[in-house]
Amino acid sequence: METISKVTPLDEEHLGDLYSAECPCRDILDLVASKWSTLIIGVLEDQPHRFGQLKRAVPGITQKMLTQTLRRLEKDGLVHREVHAQMRPPQVEYSLTDLGQSITKPLGAIRDWSERHLPDVRRARRRFDELEPAQR
Repeated sequence: METISKVTPLDEEHLGDLYSAECPCRDILDLVASKWSTLIIGVLEDQPHRFGQLKRAVPGITQKMLTQTLRRLEKDGLVHREVHAQMRPPQVEYSLTDLGQSITKPLGAIRDWSERHLPDVRRARRRFDELEPAQR
């Protein structure tokens, strides 16, 4: 009989198994593989940004989605949020932590792959759409 071991909060050193349905690694994968996280991390890769700068640097993201994504990235330790209270009005600046910096190369490769293979994907979609429904 196969037993499924659940990871508990006490198992902090457990590396995880993405192919296990109960693995909390899937939450991390969901976060870092999201389009918005990928783009935000890419913008923060070189230097810190304020909220408005991030919003302008990632066209199409809503204020709500930017806020939610930044909070999740901060909660998971990928982004650091610093409030400069001495400024009037106070300014908030976001930067990548060391953990956040560690994901920049893999995400950069995904961004590059997406741009480089856009024509291939468009052709594949066109071919698929031209098939008769029975052939799909």
